[in-house]
Amino acid sequence: MASALRRARAGEGPVLAWPLACGSTVAERTRAVDFAQGVLRVEVPDVGWRKELQSFAPQYLAVINRYVGESVKRIEFILAGQQLADRADKNGRSTRV
Repeated sequence: MASALRRARAGEGPVLAWPLACGSTVAERTRAVDFAQGVLRVEVPDVGWRKELQSFAPQYLAVINRYVGESVKRIEFILAGQQLADRADKNGRSTRV
């Protein structure tokens, strides 16, 4: 498994390693959406999940960095649906009506 994650294309290793790092129970309710500039973005269902998972972030980082070739410096937990709003803000457009 580790060698496959190390051979993954740039940016894919940390995303693919997320279920391994967090376990099946958490993986069923969350989704790693992207990895860029050392930050792995993980979608969570609600604020409670985000708060809980933030406390485990150092452990998740240790596992992910053990298995992938790229250095993950931080995990950002985003609320489901927030990713689209963030992209709109970065492009200078709003998705709000």
